[in-house]
Amino acid sequence: MTLETTVIATRRVARGEGVGYGAAWRAERDTPIAILAGGYGDCVPRSLDNGAPVLVNGQRAPLVGRVSMDMIAVKCRRDSRRAGGFARRSLGANLPVEEVARHAGTIGYELLCRVSQRVPRQIR
Repeated sequence: MTLETTVIATRRVARGEGVGYGAAWRAERDTPIAILAGGYGDCVPRSLDNGAPVLVNGQRAPLVGRVSMDMIAVKCRRDSRRAGGFARRSLGANLPVEEVARHAGTIGYELLCRVSQRVPRQIR
């Protein structure tokens, strides 16, 4: 299974500026941030911690701030326009769902069962 989404915005967060509800993460230096469509209303657990891995353009990027209902924020490279794989489980995958689950304090099966009906499915 692969869960894909889109980067809906990018911006540079200034040193000391907070990201997420209650400014749960603060930038130690000027940092490029990507906002990805998808949050706890889709299947991303609110319990994910700062630093939880997300794939952006096939490369790992750490989650920053709290997961909101419809969005997550990640540290990224400025050229990020598309994100793939919040949780990816396939042979040779770069981000197993079990690893993401550990960052949420749960198991992979729970994450897979959380995918809401508002997430479109595509069988390949």
